[in-house]
Amino acid sequence: MIKVSETAKQKVVALMTEEGFDATKDYVRVGVKSGGCSGLSYELKFDDKTADDDKVFEDNSVRIIIDKKSFLYLVGTTLEYSGGLNGKGFVFNNPNAQRTCGCGESFSL
Repeated sequence: MIKVSETAKQKVVALMTEEGFDATKDYVRVGVKSGGCSGLSYELKFDDKTADDDKVFEDNSVRIIIDKKSFLYLVGTTLEYSGGLNGKGFVFNNPNAQRTCGCGESFSL
C-alpha cells in the first residue's frame, strides 16, 4: 500500500482538476521503470482506467493504481509533496530504497 500525505493530496487534487480529471473517480498511477542515475525511477501520472494486473488502493481520499511489478518496489512508500523555495515537487519516501540519487527521482534496492 502507498500512503498519501495531506500536502500531496491537496496538490494531486489541484493538478487532476487542472488536467481534466476527477479526483473522486479517477486515479493516480504510480510505477517504477528502469532508468535514472540510481537504476530505477518513479513514474506518476493520472489515469481513468485500470488494467487487469493493477492493484487499486485509496489513502487520504486519493485513489491509486499500481501495476503488480511496481508494487513490489513500492510497498510501504509515502507520497509527499515538497513546495517552497527549495521544493522538489512530489517526493517518494520509500523504505525499500537502499540508495537514492540527489534529485530523489531514482533509487536502487
